[in-house]
Amino acid sequence: MSGENGRSARLAATARQLYDSGWMRGTSGNVSVIAQEDPRQLLVSASGIAKHATSPEHAVLTDAHGVALAGQSHNPSAEAKVHAKIIDIAQAHAVVHVHTLPSVLAAARWPGGVNIADNELLKGLGCAAEGERYQVPVVANSQDMDDLSNRIARALNPKVPIILVADHGMYVWGTSLEDAANRTECADWLLQHALLREIVLDR
Repeated sequence: MSGENGRSARLAATARQLYDSGWMRGTSGNVSVIAQEDPRQLLVSASGIAKHATSPEHAVLTDAHGVALAGQSHNPSAEAKVHAKIIDIAQAHAVVHVHTLPSVLAAARWPGGVNIADNELLKGLGCAAEGERYQVPVVANSQDMDDLSNRIARALNPKVPIILVADHGMYVWGTSLEDAANRTECADWLLQHALLREIVLDR
């Protein structure tokens, strides 16, 4: 399996993996990956499909702005424009968007940004495990995807591959689908740790 078919299969497998982890409940969440460059095209998970049932046919081909190309059998996620913006600004290859409890609660607890430092799992994000403090940005939610995309573009921290959307979830990106999924797992744990640390240690 190679080319677009291989990428579609990997995208579907990633969506099912994230569903199995409890991070893509029902039809929530979405995944994207660069399909080709020059001109840039993306594969984005389809809208309205339960993630446990995602198959390669649910990988929708879009242009560089997240708009579906002609001849697609499904619509891309409504948030395809956000994925496209992150891929462009962060120079990422793939993006994962999930609605996890830690991401929503952390954004509510620290609306100005979540500070994370001195933790071994930071290595999983491509960050230093000690000696540097990272702030995960938080932006207000919007149902207008152009507006949300612009908010994310303005707030994105190039040092950390995560951004939180208040009352919504988080976007995580990486150099491949596998990398983005692994970083999502690490990000979720780090946000859980930040929340529990405050409760247990009162700080």
